[in-house]
Amino acid sequence: MRMASLPDGPFSKPAVNHGHEHARQLVLTHGWNAVAYQILNPGFDHWFAREGDAVTGYVKTTGRWVIAGAPVCAPERLPAVIEELETDARQDGCKTCYFGAALRLYEGCAHPPRHSAVTLGSQPVWDPASWPKVLSSRATVRAQIARARNKRVAVQEWSTHCGITVQQLREVLAEWLGSRAMPTMHFLVEPDTLAMLEDRLILVAATDSRVQGYLVASPIPARNGWLVEQIIRRPKAPNGTNELLLHSAMELLQQRQASYVTLGLVPLSRHHTGSGPVNPLWLQLLFGWVRAHGKRFYNFEGLEAFKSKFAPDRWEPIYAIASEPRFSPRTLWAIAAAFSDNKNPVRHGSNALAMAVRQESRQVLKKL
Repeated sequence: MRMASLPDGPFSKPAVNHGHEHARQLVLTHGWNAVAYQILNPGFDHWFAREGDAVTGYVKTTGRWVIAGAPVCAPERLPAVIEELETDARQDGCKTCYFGAALRLYEGCAHPPRHSAVTLGSQPVWDPASWPKVLSSRATVRAQIARARNKRVAVQEWSTHCGITVQQLREVLAEWLGSRAMPTMHFLVEPDTLAMLEDRLILVAATDSRVQGYLVASPIPARNGWLVEQIIRRPKAPNGTNELLLHSAMELLQQRQASYVTLGLVPLSRHHTGSGPVNPLWLQLLFGWVRAHGKRFYNFEGLEAFKSKFAPDRWEPIYAIASEPRFSPRTLWAIAAAFSDNKNPVRHGSNALAMAVRQESRQVLKKL
């Protein structure tokens, strides 16, 4: 199979175009990694194994295939699929980096000198059956839910017949993006998920006929689970809207007998326990600086505090695994480029700084 998105050159495979629908069916059959369904979002190229039984979503940038999570395939096929995938990447002049990989890939493939791994953070996990215990132990969560309900916020599952249009959701998304201090990012934080809703769970929070926010959850079929991919709300939505959306999702998923729910990666989180890779010193220093001084761009501590207040059952470590003996700054650069709107981290960072200055200036003027 030949990747249509790549130019003519030394990299080639038999010309078989499996396409988006085939990728979707593989995800719905074998998706185990929390981000498996996200490879169907805009912006990904798809690599398929020769046997057609495995798929990978990736972004090619700066000599790397930056792969979302892990290959989607039957677990017994994973070693052979990785071998085939990395061979094709080398033929394309690239190394591979599995960003957002979980413990299964780390234990199965992160062996030096062929691979190196770093810990990115961790993700909180719940069994929805334990949600009533969370509510009973978290008075602040109960209070926020009550605040939203007292403001007449009601949550319903979205469908084509619910009376709320996708355009109304897009308007909320536009308001939310306009309030952010950073330029829009993509890859595994793609905001535009509203073009593909057929397998997703969508909950909408509204007061009367005005949409205040919505939640998007993506299936993790091989774990009988769901990733809460987005919680989007208007900047002036009633307090507690986010908490009510998550509470409603947990109740609904408990009714549907799901056994695994995660809110996704908290970058730089130290919540996970157990053995894992020791990040190189240069990366430890960089992560420490970002955690201490990066709030104007991205509030890592605020994100961690929000997810922690729901008392997860556990935290799972999340890794980046690279096909090189030592995890290199160039691989980190490629990851940053994959998330960047224009695949240029420097330009993305400059835009973020300019947006932060403008936002802070508006806040100062408002106070004056």
